[in-house]
Amino acid sequence: MKIFWFTLCSLFITESLGKGSIYDGFKIYELSAKGRSSDLVLSELLKNESYYEIFASNGAKAHVMVHPEAQPEFVELLDDHTLAYKVVNRDVGLTLRREFETNRNLRNWFPYEGRLGTDRYYSHDEINQYIEDLAKQFPSRVFVKTVGKSFEGRWLKTITITNGDGRANKNVILMDGGFHAREWISPAAVVYAIGELVNNYEANAHLLLDYDWVILPVVNADGYSYTHLSPDNRMWRKTRRPSNEICIGTDPNRNFGFHWNETGASPDPCSEIYAGPKAFSEPEAIVVRDLIHSLADRGKMYLTVHSYGNYILYPWGYIDALPDTWPDLDEVGRAGGDAIKAATGTDYKVGCSTTLLYAAAGASDDYAFNAGFPISFTMELPAGGANYFDPPASDIDRLVKETWVGIEAMARKVTQKYPLKASSRL
Repeated sequence: MKIFWFTLCSLFITESLGKGSIYDGFKIYELSAKGRSSDLVLSELLKNESYYEIFASNGAKAHVMVHPEAQPEFVELLDDHTLAYKVVNRDVGLTLRREFETNRNLRNWFPYEGRLGTDRYYSHDEINQYIEDLAKQFPSRVFVKTVGKSFEGRWLKTITITNGDGRANKNVILMDGGFHAREWISPAAVVYAIGELVNNYEANAHLLLDYDWVILPVVNADGYSYTHLSPDNRMWRKTRRPSNEICIGTDPNRNFGFHWNETGASPDPCSEIYAGPKAFSEPEAIVVRDLIHSLADRGKMYLTVHSYGNYILYPWGYIDALPDTWPDLDEVGRAGGDAIKAATGTDYKVGCSTTLLYAAAGASDDYAFNAGFPISFTMELPAGGANYFDPPASDIDRLVKETWVGIEAMARKVTQKYPLKASSRL
């Protein structure tokens, strides 16, 4: 299949590569992120998001996208601090155009026909249609509910998956994807999990015996849809509600009303981590908030899927501190990480968000944990592609199957640690 894609895509993308992009000439640098010098450099770059974007900084290395006009100054800054670096993408615009053309061709070759495979990335409308089709196909086990609208009017829908025995008041696992628009592998992994629970029911019946799953595949429907329109939009992260006369969007994962707009969030409307004018200013965040509260009395695990970084992260994200029940979180998270390692060899780091990655106050995982979910994770999937947020379509199958290994292991551990109360079995 990879040879087929490469051969056909090569025939179609050449004519489009001459067209310009707002990212032409942008470069991505990989640099050492160890020591005080790197901390000073990265903190300085954060002050000028017009020219720099730090994609990831995990204590070992960081990836920084740099505007062409800022590259000489950036290299000089690194040299002044004797920081080792290398260029890992010499033309972001070119790689985005190549990727866009490949994905457009794949949409034509693999149209939606009642199922979502792993051949390509799917639109928000296709994902909604898919869960509606599953509900029609499995009416005793699958239920779709419209839970809200995005700012631009897109319907946000959850799929509830049961074993069909009709018992109410089971424990719940709540999962979502697509908080950040450019993280396409997130909805792809969530959709694959849906398929495993529904279409591969016999193998996963143990996860549905005393548990229902409630899943919102794409939180940030507007942003996700926007990234599918052109190469220039592909790196968009936020929502699409205007934040002032100049800038658009809020980071929906900084918009939750638990330690809102504190460390790791920004009051600047043009920032990629803008927390919004107030907590829950974004209709998409309100939808997730209401889901969390409606399920908190039965909810045992909240899992939000992001990319990138090979992490299973648990609270707290607003402060460098652990909750009293961190051993429970660590036990479940390590079940997922260990299962992935055993199955594929991929290493996942498991631990507190602030310690392993960075502070992110106002995030959904902290909010769900504080609301009563005893297990709450952000799962950061592996990087991919030339721009790290864009695993090629040929990698989707491998990544989503690997992700499901971790999700299944964590869910299995949760069902063991938090069995359904006897009174709820009646």
